[in-house]
Parts: sequence; C-alpha cells; structure tokens
Amino acid sequence: MENLTGAKRARFVILLGALTSLIPFTIDMYLPAFPVLAGIFDTTASSVQLSLTACLLGLALGQLFAGALSDMHGRRKPLIISLVIYVIASAACIFAPNIYIFIALRFAQGFAASAGLVISRAIVRDVSSGAELTRLFALLMVVNNLVPLLAPSVGSGVLLFADWKGIFMALSLLGITLLLITVFRLPESLPAEKRIPSQLGSTFGSFASILRDKQFTGYALAQGFLIGGVFAYVAGTPFIYQNIYGVSPQVFSLLFGMNGIGLIIGSYAVGRFAHKVSEKRFLEGALYAAVLSGAVLLAVVVLHGPLWAVVIPIFFFVSAIGVVGTASFTLAMERQSHVAGSASALLGLLPFILGALTAPLVGIAGEETAVPMGLTIFTMCLIALLAYLFLVKKAVKPAV
Repeated sequence: MENLTGAKRARFVILLGALTSLIPFTIDMYLPAFPVLAGIFDTTASSVQLSLTACLLGLALGQLFAGALSDMHGRRKPLIISLVIYVIASAACIFAPNIYIFIALRFAQGFAASAGLVISRAIVRDVSSGAELTRLFALLMVVNNLVPLLAPSVGSGVLLFADWKGIFMALSLLGITLLLITVFRLPESLPAEKRIPSQLGSTFGSFASILRDKQFTGYALAQGFLIGGVFAYVAGTPFIYQNIYGVSPQVFSLLFGMNGIGLIIGSYAVGRFAHKVSEKRFLEGALYAAVLSGAVLLAVVVLHGPLWAVVIPIFFFVSAIGVVGTASFTLAMERQSHVAGSASALLGLLPFILGALTAPLVGIAGEETAVPMGLTIFTMCLIALLAYLFLVKKAVKPAV
C-alpha cells in the first residue's frame, strides 16, 4: 500500500477522512443550538460550554486508550468497538433529562469518537512514509477540514425542521454508517507480527519515552496549544456572533464554515508544495502568522470593533491551523514510526486537553463580551510559537 496512486489513493483517503469526520461533526454540529440548549435545560452559557469541555476531555482520554490498544490488537477491532459505543451515547443524548446527564453523555461521545481520529492517523503511518506520508496526511486533512464547512450548516438546517434532538439523531445515524463502512470496507493495516504484545499499563509507560524526544514534544506542544486556541473560538463564537452581533443561526453557520476554507487551503498547501518547501518552514511561518492574527483579534475585541473586523483575523488564525496541523503531525510521526498508534494518541491528546481548559474560559465574563476569547486565542498562539522555538528550532540549531 506504500505506492497508492490515483483512484486508489482517493478512495483510501476518503475512507479514512470519513472516520476522522466523526470528531468535527460531534464538536461542531450542535454549536448553532447552544443558545437553544441553555433555554431547554434552564442553565447558563458556561454550563452549555461545559458540555463541549466534557466532549473534548473524552476525545483526549479516549485517544490514549485507542492508540495504545490499536498498537496491541490491530486497527480494526478497537475502531469497531468504539463506533458501537458512539452510536449508543449519541442516541442517549436525545433522552438526557438535565444538563448534567447531557454533559456526561457528551464525554462518552467524545471518548468513543476519538478512535476514528487516532486510528486513522496510525493507518496512514502504517502504509506510508516520507513525502508520501506528507501527501497522504495533507489529503486526509483536506477531507477532514471540509466537515467544518458542513457541520454547523447541517446542524442549523436540522433546527429548521426539528428541535435539538434531531441533531443527535443525525449523529447516531452517522455513527451507524461509519460502523458499516469500517466492518465491510476497511482492511487491517497492522500485521500481527508488528503489534506490541504487552499489557495496557506497560504500553502507557512507553508514552514517557516518546515524550523524552524534545523535538516530538515541541511539535506536539506547538500543535496542541494552537488547536487549543481553536476551541476557544469554537466555544465563544456561537454566543458572540449571535448574542453580541445579532446574527441568525444560519448566518453563524456560514461564517463558521468560511473558516473551513482556510483550513483546506493551509492543509493543501503543505501537501502540494512538500517537495519544494520544507515542512519546518511551513510550520514556522504559520506559527508567526497565528500570533499576528491573534494579536489583531485581541485588539479588535478590546476596542469593540465591528463584526467584519472580528471575522477576518479569525479566518487567518484558523487558516494557520491547516498548515500547523499537517506539518507538525508529519514531522512528529516520522520520528516515532515504531509506535505510530501511541504517538498519534499523544499528538491528539494535547489539543483536546487544552481545548477542554479554554472552552469554559471564553464565557467566564458573561455572554456580552468577546475579550476572554481574544485573550485566550492570542495567549495560546504565543505559547505555541515559544514551544516550537525552544524545543524544536533550538534543539536542531548547530553549535557555534
């Protein structure tokens, strides 16, 4: 499978992209319903944002188990089990009697959905390396980044014809579809002789050895903090756009989806020009661009600027994620090919842990200010850049 070309590569990428799409659908599809959920459960904006936090924590912790188990038992079996759990949790959300049960079920949803991401990434590493790894992962990111264009719009479309429960019914059906695709169309990519015959506890112990690689850790932190800032944007904009600027759920979905174009452009650029421009150069340039965008956004929200002045820096900030997510992953995974599942899990862990921390922060000052969101995004961008400079660039700098 290392020489996938043409139609075979396209089918392979679409198949894996469908599995990774479960996470953005799970995160983004219910965003237009945030104000509705606050009323349904008679709770605050911060409590509704906690349901996102719970989902992100589930995504983070689930990846640790899914990645380790997939290195031990192959890619298919853990993926199939996780999809069954996802369908059950999604259906149960429909019957949640209060916000607390809903938050718990969102955690279960995220925990189960995580396998689609971490195992798909591990499969890419199983079947490719070098420039081909970069191209395949960039294509996978393009497919995956199409989902933010669709998910909020699908969610707002569902709200035109049904209540919020229709969103989770749709997620249940998506889970069933992906389960069938996995069972009948996804071959095993990790041969038995390459699996790690160990107990789960000792597998987790290997995480420490992976993290001792400073460059891997630098890539993981740069990606993690930057994407952590994205979740501040994800949690904050449903209330900021709709409550402060008065846009409808449909307009919010359009504005949110526009940023998916930036993600696609960023991911595509890395894959398209991988032979001409190094991944490290792409990564460093995108990190500086993210810091600049974050600074502009912070200034705009402090000065209570108009909607367009908020939308533009957010677009460039999110576009940088497409570059950083693709470049940092390929650079980090090249260094850990022997434990691809565990390394993929660690790369996926940090963004969701940090996202779980940042999501509630954006509502800490109430629903009528965007300053916490701007400050959080700028801070995360700055830390991401510093992590790269001190752990990656400084580590490879030749001695004088």
